[in-house]
Amino acid sequence: MTGAPGVGKTYSARWLASRLEMPMYSLDLTAVMSSRLGQSGANLRSVLDFARREPAVLFLDEVDSIAKRRSDESDVGELKRLVTIMLQELDDWPSTSLLIAATNHPELVDRALWRRFEVQVDFPSPGLDETSAAIRRFLDRDLDQVSQYIPVLERVLRGASISEVERKVKALRKGLIVGGNVTDAIGGLLHDTVSPLPRAERIALADELRVSTEMSQHQIARLTTVSRDTIRKHARSAEGE
Repeated sequence: MTGAPGVGKTYSARWLASRLEMPMYSLDLTAVMSSRLGQSGANLRSVLDFARREPAVLFLDEVDSIAKRRSDESDVGELKRLVTIMLQELDDWPSTSLLIAATNHPELVDRALWRRFEVQVDFPSPGLDETSAAIRRFLDRDLDQVSQYIPVLERVLRGASISEVERKVKALRKGLIVGGNVTDAIGGLLHDTVSPLPRAERIALADELRVSTEMSQHQIARLTTVSRDTIRKHARSAEGE
């Protein structure tokens, strides 16, 4: 599995294990590394032997950390031996278990390792449709309460990973539980998200808030750092059209 952080690689591995009704073991590959010569390879073999004893799903995240291209002159010999061990183990991997590897940097992975995997899946970054669907799903029972702010959330979270969308929406829901005020909860989400946006984006967001929500111009100006004069100017322009 390849793709940027937060696009669903780990989640998909868990989903597969669940559907296959198999236990899933996730290996932190940095944990097998040892300063003792040869010990890293022994650790890796031990983990792989354990995972193949019975039907299971073994998930190797950030596999590039131990399976870099052997032509990479910056790597030490120990790492190159780990690649060789991985190749040998994959050749003998039992059909009763599933081995999944994931990386954010596919260009770093040894090509011989790529060829050992029967299926290669790339996880693209989410588009607007996927982001919108994720927002609605993570809002769950609070969807109706926040429905008028959906266009604003779509604009603010555009380009974010699904895991980032989940984190932001869950923080929004916590704000609703603690404060109970939708405007304040939305304001809490926007506070750290809006500041880095270019001015044109902040003005577009201010227009979106003005049209689709019940926020006052004062609240919108405070959240977007767009002046009330600019907000009023765009409002008059829109009315003129």
